[in-house]
Amino acid sequence: MTNTRIGYARCSTDKQDLAAQHAALIALGVESDRIYTDHGLTGTNRSRPGLDQALAAVRSGDTFVVPKLDRLARSVPDARNIADSLVARGVKLALGASMYDPADPMGKMFFNILATFAEFEVDLIRMRTREGMAIARAAGKLRGKKPKLSDKQQMELCRMHDAGKYSISDLAELFSISRPTVYRTLTRAGVA
Repeated sequence: MTNTRIGYARCSTDKQDLAAQHAALIALGVESDRIYTDHGLTGTNRSRPGLDQALAAVRSGDTFVVPKLDRLARSVPDARNIADSLVARGVKLALGASMYDPADPMGKMFFNILATFAEFEVDLIRMRTREGMAIARAAGKLRGKKPKLSDKQQMELCRMHDAGKYSISDLAELFSISRPTVYRTLTRAGVA
């Protein structure tokens, strides 16, 4: 049995920084080379390579450390599954400075409450995002993705297509776009 502390840190967007979580894990006794990270991946996404590597690195007797529970999982079932699999393997789970003890009814309840709050926070963010998008759409400010070609490029593409000298594949290659984009451009212009 080993007694190694393995750390995991995650941030949801590429614009966020992991430095604070990294420093917190080091302060909690995790060596720098034992910290696994995921950058730009949400907690609701279960496909997280850094988390998978961290979970594979822990052995019986080790302690898996996360700065906060919401960095590990954003849903109660996911948090429960991860915690249960760690416990089954004989790995302790530390949430910040607190040790999760599945044998302690209060510890188990506290873990479930934290997981519920993490899931609630995600649901609130989703709801606010949908509301904000609906308001922007109603105000005409949310119109979807910007076309890949400028108006001038679209006109030139249509002109070249009308001339009959270029195939769809030729136009896609010349304008560095996909064939479906060529078709969409022609459809919008009423050519196709």
